[in-house]
Amino acid sequence: MKKIVTVFLCCLFALIPLSACQKTDGGLKKIRVNEVTHSVFYAPMYAADALGYFEDEGIEIELTNGGGADAVMAAVLSGSADIGFCGPEAALYVLIGGSNNVPTVFGQLTKRDGSFLVSRVDEADSFDWATSLNGKEILAGRKGGVPAMTFEYILNENGLYDGQNVSMNYDINFNYMTAAFESGTADYCTMFEPVASEYEKAGKGYVVASVGEASGEVPYTCYIARENYIEKNEDTVRGFLRAVMKGIDYILKTDSETGAQLLETYFDGTELSSISTSLTSYKSIDAWQKDMTMTEDSFTRLQDIIDNAGELEKRVAFADLVDTSYSSQIYAELFADEKN
Repeated sequence: MKKIVTVFLCCLFALIPLSACQKTDGGLKKIRVNEVTHSVFYAPMYAADALGYFEDEGIEIELTNGGGADAVMAAVLSGSADIGFCGPEAALYVLIGGSNNVPTVFGQLTKRDGSFLVSRVDEADSFDWATSLNGKEILAGRKGGVPAMTFEYILNENGLYDGQNVSMNYDINFNYMTAAFESGTADYCTMFEPVASEYEKAGKGYVVASVGEASGEVPYTCYIARENYIEKNEDTVRGFLRAVMKGIDYILKTDSETGAQLLETYFDGTELSSISTSLTSYKSIDAWQKDMTMTEDSFTRLQDIIDNAGELEKRVAFADLVDTSYSSQIYAELFADEKN
């Protein structure tokens, strides 16, 4: 159903022209960015904004929360967003649907699933994917969503199959999984930071594994835009990538406490210590793609994951969806003297 809706939206909005970037009162070019959700997982982008890296490029970003990849893709296709920030599978489904209005993935921020597996019992030193989850019930997201499909991929790699020797509970909406787990549903639950650390800090559960480490590198969250937008705004696209790339570099080279202080205003209501812990957690699993360039191997793994879940109608070629030329160029310019 998700794929059908996405293709329908693509066809519906194909005839709607994409508005060009508008100048702000300060002379900056405004870019409307629609993000899949607001998370510390995306810290480098917020750091780039806080440090003035976008402004240095003559850009002001207008950030809105799409609340899901489908909504982000619809915003890009309709022209209500210039750049979409979500999983590349949203564009993949549009391409598979046969549309001639397929957005292009031009940059990648995260290269792993950002969730952590939380258990009701302390087994951090003894947890094993193949044995600990055998016969257990797990909350890992909605069926057909990349988080759930990635988790299923890990289970299958460890000889575990839903309905046979493990139970995947798909009945709980993503936003309510933690509450359901706390109320007694399932034996394990996946949580993003800072929720996972805060949950453990409160003594409600224990973080036992990183989903992203177990699955390997996957192009988890990327920047996507319509081809004609990129063609008409190449300098702006380069400037955008340059700013985010500098943000990644800053977060990686800065201690988590200092980084948390910079990001505090972006996460109203979240304790400074929780932001700091989240940054440390994501650094520890090598969460961010420093050169923002998707690899064909990781794209293949994403298709493996979707195919394994029975949600991939056909394979597509890397070059038909992804343009790595801009990110490769900017990375070479910024970090010519550094090794990736």
